[in-house]
Amino acid sequence: MSIITETTALAAFCERAAAFPFLTVDTEFIREKTYWPILCLVQVGTPDEAVAIDALAEGIDLEPLFDLMANEDVLKVFHAARQDVEIFVNLSGKVPKPIFDTQIAASVCDLGDQPGYAKLVSTLLGISIDKASQATDWSRRPLSERQIEYAIGDVTHLCKVYELLLAQLKKTGRGPWVDD
Repeated sequence: MSIITETTALAAFCERAAAFPFLTVDTEFIREKTYWPILCLVQVGTPDEAVAIDALAEGIDLEPLFDLMANEDVLKVFHAARQDVEIFVNLSGKVPKPIFDTQIAASVCDLGDQPGYAKLVSTLLGISIDKASQATDWSRRPLSERQIEYAIGDVTHLCKVYELLLAQLKKTGRGPWVDD
């Protein structure tokens, strides 16, 4: 379990992550009583490692992460990307690209209309996700080990989900549908 709270560690991770063809991304935020969501935590996974980035850590500069999100050589994989993308656009002024949304891909693969993440992981991987930490107050510090484990689990499972969906899209010839 790895949580990043300093800019130097973030920059080092982003440099390693940029070497991969894809990475998985999820965010935890609070939106109650605010017009724009307040980013609390960003989870990023590569095929080799996954980290949670504490966006509220004192003194952390998220610019290395924003640069990674804008790196067009690395595909960013999200599940139900709309709110995550909105957060990155509001904070950095840049749309993460290219992106792949597993919720859209799952719909194209006949896995239901807008399937939820937990259902998709259960269907494709046979893993039951403990969603007890989903409704937590992500702005409270310190984060518990359970919260961090839950958050990082989202991007580690997402790597496998992406690979399975990509294989199914290639098999059915529906990849261009998702690209559109």
